[in-house]
Amino acid sequence: MNLRAFASRRILAAGAVACAAVPVPATALAASAASASAVHHAAAGRVTTSACPTSGLDVWLDTQGNGAAGTNYYRLEFTNLSGSSCTLYGFPGVSAVSLAGTQLGSAASRNHSFTPHLVTLANGATVTAILGIAQTTLFPAAQCQPVTAAGLRVYPPGQTAPKIVPYPFSACSKSGPAYLSVMTVR
Repeated sequence: MNLRAFASRRILAAGAVACAAVPVPATALAASAASASAVHHAAAGRVTTSACPTSGLDVWLDTQGNGAAGTNYYRLEFTNLSGSSCTLYGFPGVSAVSLAGTQLGSAASRNHSFTPHLVTLANGATVTAILGIAQTTLFPAAQCQPVTAAGLRVYPPGQTAPKIVPYPFSACSKSGPAYLSVMTVR
């Protein structure tokens, strides 16, 4: 098979996955991203790239953030250490946790500034999702009940197993205030 035909089939497969996802609500996309992210090539008869399993990813926070209007923005990084290429699609699940691993407050809301798209990571490659952490002083103390979080519980897109990312910060212990927000992986 020549390179042009291979590239055309790959583009068609990616387009089919994207078109199939359009009418589906965002919450359903997150739940089905693992199955939708595998790219099949009919001519080759094999799966060339599958969803990145949590066990094959190193998840970490670049703490060199930028602040705006009471929120600090950080790069939540996903590095593929699985030994082969894999894919991520959509939003990671993120929440603050105590030292005991208990969730603090509400999980991160989804910031839809960017349209999700399938990202292929070669072994050793890194992709980013922007994470916003609002200052807890923006919320009434009775509604937030600020505490110090030990870190973040992060579910890579389409996965049900989390990674814990150590990072102490001020978090709301009560559900309700949206003090965390996350963008899609890019």
